[in-house]
Amino acid sequence: MGGSERVTGGRGRLGNVLSGLAVAIGFALFLGGFVWGALVYRPYTIPTDSMMPTVQPGDRVLAERISGGEVRRGDVVIFTDSVWSNAPMVKRVVGIGGDTVRCCAQGGRLTVNGKELDEPYIDDIKADGSGKDSGMASETPFEVKVPEGKLFLLGDRRAASLDSRAHLQEAGQGTVDRSAVSARVDARAWPSAEMLERPRAYAGLPGGVSEPGPLRIQLMAVVAGAVLVVAGAAHGPVARRFGRAGREPARVG
Repeated sequence: MGGSERVTGGRGRLGNVLSGLAVAIGFALFLGGFVWGALVYRPYTIPTDSMMPTVQPGDRVLAERISGGEVRRGDVVIFTDSVWSNAPMVKRVVGIGGDTVRCCAQGGRLTVNGKELDEPYIDDIKADGSGKDSGMASETPFEVKVPEGKLFLLGDRRAASLDSRAHLQEAGQGTVDRSAVSARVDARAWPSAEMLERPRAYAGLPGGVSEPGPLRIQLMAVVAGAVLVVAGAAHGPVARRFGRAGREPARVG
């Protein structure tokens, strides 16, 4: 009888140690995931409809803090340029230094270095919402040689976006310094949660497209940490309940 109690007690102490370890690891993962996310990402509210349908006005997004040197074609970036506005803006990068960006090729598509781009992300609704436009990548024809260290930016809702096309007559033909970029939008957080896809159209160009940030890993750490904390905290009450049930003598009716 005493041996059985010692075995049971030993198992109980081991279970308590393991449950405490699970809680400690879980708490570290949970808190670490949040802190890591706060250091890498910043929340941002989309102010206008110029990036529809990729993001809608009022959407809350998570933008990875990056330097201008990390920007790739196809990225949706947050930047501030005093010529455009004193407030942060969000647009898509379609050309980088050395690129020739032109619109429009036969069929109405945008071209980068002579390559026609398939842009499934653009919105073809007229600015006044009265119906679909001509289906061209831009109603404003242009051809721009992007200077080194600069970016050519367009909104996904081409009919309603004030972007590089609105500044074509200025020095640099509407381009923005790479250093003006502060973050790259990685995911929509509210009202729906989803990652932004990297456009395949730019993958075949030199430099390719950017890799997604560590958001998925951070979320996995937070979820795993929460599960470990709950499981570890629940071990004690569950073990005591089953322990009492095992010690109670069987009743004979």
